Amino acid sequence: MLENHRAGLRCITITFALLITAGQTILAQSHVEEKKTLTLEEAVDFALKNYPAVRAALERVRAAQAGVGLARTNYLPRADMVWQTNRATDNNITGLLLPQSIIAPISGPVPVSTSNRSAWGSAAGLLFSWEPVDFGYRGAKVDAARATRDQATAEASLTRLDVAVATVNAYLTVLAAEETVNAAEADVERRDTFDKAVRVLVDNQLRAGADASRADAELARARVNLARAQQQEKISWAALADILGLPDASVEVRESSLLRPPADGSPQATPLSNNPIAQVQHARMEEAQAQVHILDRSYYPKFYLQSSVYGRGSGWDPTGKFEGGTAGLGPDRSNWAVGLTVTFPVFDIFGIRSRKAVESANERAEAARYDQALQDLTGQLLKAQASLEGSRRIAENTPVELEAARTTENQERARYQAGLATLVDVSDAQGLLVQAETDDALAQLAVWQNLASVAASHGDLGPFLQFLHDKTQGGP
Repeated sequence: MLENHRAGLRCITITFALLITAGQTILAQSHVEEKKTLTLEEAVDFALKNYPAVRAALERVRAAQAGVGLARTNYLPRADMVWQTNRATDNNITGLLLPQSIIAPISGPVPVSTSNRSAWGSAAGLLFSWEPVDFGYRGAKVDAARATRDQATAEASLTRLDVAVATVNAYLTVLAAEETVNAAEADVERRDTFDKAVRVLVDNQLRAGADASRADAELARARVNLARAQQQEKISWAALADILGLPDASVEVRESSLLRPPADGSPQATPLSNNPIAQVQHARMEEAQAQVHILDRSYYPKFYLQSSVYGRGSGWDPTGKFEGGTAGLGPDRSNWAVGLTVTFPVFDIFGIRSRKAVESANERAEAARYDQALQDLTGQLLKAQASLEGSRRIAENTPVELEAARTTENQERARYQAGLATLVDVSDAQGLLVQAETDDALAQLAVWQNLASVAASHGDLGPFLQFLHDKTQGGP
């Protein structure tokens, strides 16, 4: 009986363990399936579709576009309807009352004596009003709404450019960090192998014990450098994952072509005036111009074609006699009217002139900022082009540096084995080699980085990404 019980427990335990193992396998498989391997172009496209700042900028564009439609509704006529029922006293008085919003007006004759009795009153009406002529005022309002929309569109383009540039920088930083880690791992492996060889020589009393200590120290320093490189790699992964909005564990980069320098050539250039920075400033200038145009169209008469249909009801008869009951609950007198109303704000001229002076100054200020933006973009482009030229020259020489460093390291190790060189000579050669490996990998990435900077100065990464695609696919 006891043996059967133990056998049952063993079966349950084995089954439970198998279930856990199967669950872990399924989770691991799902984790692998969820992992994204992105090229640089795919990473930029993914960020532009998912980064919150881009989505917010696009919503601002939609809001500005709706603002244009709202401005156009000013061309439509107005039709206001009203219905009112009240109960109040009718103690009227002869006299003038200046326009205000506190005291309710009363229509009808003035009674001989006051009374506290109240009666029903009602009113219903429709007022149609249309402004047939506005001397361009509503058109100026629509133009101002369009300028606001254009500014929002330019700002959205600038946001997209910033996100794209940040994605490219983060992607290339990840590649640079990975190459730095690879170089540090290779350095640790070489120094570990050399450390073991030195210990063999020391144990056989062919080298001094100080050589073993120095080799241990060099190996430890290489491991420290590897740990620092791995730390920077994780930080760069976190930065890329933040832009993509994905956990860093679910992203992989695949861009071996970026580890080779591009052939001669550059992406197709676009005019600096097309840069979103310049377009944003130009849109602000146009918005200021639109405000001046609105004020130019403000000091004109206002023409309103109006038509009204209305009815009134009252619990008091025309002589002021109280009728009582439900009299006045519904309109029992109707009227209609058609007319043209003209208003002209005579003394608004002074305020309009002052506001126009303010907006004109704002317009000139925005024009100056636009010129400054073009000047800054020109300087930024020249710097990016100079950096690109320098990075190309560096990338041409780092392979020579790497080959020479490898030869030197091999020779110094051989000379040390033969007793013709010191451990310091070998350590220096190994340090030169890891630096050359790092320099060569980063130099190739620097060329692509500066190509992206030149494209960003023009304000469009599209030609750069197309250039990268052509080079990756072996295009012209």
